Amino acid sequence: MAKSTRRSFLGSAAAASALSPRVSGQVIPGFDQTRTEVDKTRTWQPFSDRRIRMGLVGYGVCRFAAEFEFQNHPNVEVAGVSDLFPDRCAALAKRVKCSNTYPSLEEMVKDDRIEAIFVATDAPSHARHCILALDHGKHVCTAVPAFRGDIEDAERLLECVKKNRGLVYAMLETSVFHDDLYAMEKLYAANVFGEVVYCEGEYCHPHTLGAPALDSYKDWRKKGAPMWYPTHATAYYVGVTHDSLVEVSCLGTAPFDKSRRRPNSIGNIFNSEVGIFRTRRGGLCRIIICGSQGEYLEAGRLRGEYAGYDWHNGRSEGFVGDAEGKRRLAEAAGRGLRTKKYALPPGVSPGGHGGSHGYLGDDFVDAILRKRKPAVDVIDALNMTVPGYYAHLSAMKGGETMKIPQYSL
Repeated sequence: MAKSTRRSFLGSAAAASALSPRVSGQVIPGFDQTRTEVDKTRTWQPFSDRRIRMGLVGYGVCRFAAEFEFQNHPNVEVAGVSDLFPDRCAALAKRVKCSNTYPSLEEMVKDDRIEAIFVATDAPSHARHCILALDHGKHVCTAVPAFRGDIEDAERLLECVKKNRGLVYAMLETSVFHDDLYAMEKLYAANVFGEVVYCEGEYCHPHTLGAPALDSYKDWRKKGAPMWYPTHATAYYVGVTHDSLVEVSCLGTAPFDKSRRRPNSIGNIFNSEVGIFRTRRGGLCRIIICGSQGEYLEAGRLRGEYAGYDWHNGRSEGFVGDAEGKRRLAEAAGRGLRTKKYALPPGVSPGGHGGSHGYLGDDFVDAILRKRKPAVDVIDALNMTVPGYYAHLSAMKGGETMKIPQYSL
């Protein structure tokens, strides 16, 4: 097995950046964030020599179908690719070195040789396309969010997963494999924090006033609301605790220039929304989805009874705790707690969005092989996505508190 060196890692990161989606010559924010920490005391160990035959669907602006390293995974054979636009389909086929193409997902699912599908299509179609794949006997993973706009999609997706319990459904939320969130999840599970008193999640994607939105299939990016794309932020609670948010009060900010306050097709005028959520366990969570100028962020932090975690404020390590928190941390370390990410298979790059792409692809493959839950299963996916739908409803009603549905398998 080849050893990974700093030079080879930086080289792979540079190569990933070179291939990353660009708009007007600039890499889309998030794709350039490839730095990540890995536990160097553990090497990747092959679990199985089986190769899952996967289909990849969707090669739009973000080129997501090729971004999660399935084409480089030793346990995957890319058996087919698809995009509704022939030129994009051809480009995807070339990128992942697959000669088998389909004009649509609807055609791909008919191929019994394909075992699993990555749905990287337009966000409003995610739930419908995942349901289609599951109902044709395919394991499925999807880009975020789990659904967009139609709240009934949440129930339809859940019922479909329940009906197809032998199949893996995963949502590839990048924040769960950020170094800090990954560490927080391990610390929370080891009861180092105690109960979460307060946490924050932020998805801040600066957008220059007057500049056109990113291109999107049927202009879907222009037809929603900020909180309809919340998962990079809500993951900082749900991905840490695997618990839920139960109610929300949210406010939005509209353009200060009143001439720009033209409602879109769903009646939304807000370009940023901030919600205060109550957690199921009684804590509070602040979620920000913001399009104004400032630092690009997919970030969060946590404050617990005995300890907290925050990588900002110049700290190289995120953990902060009182004497009891430090004692709990020491005990957890004595039991073998590890808070750095494990090694990926040779040839699989961590990729962008905090070095998460390769980990999410690998996690989905491993979940199929080991017949286990993925990092973000359907319940976590809905608990990350649905709260944003009700947060926007709250903002449209001036901050009225809205109850959030709860889900279970």
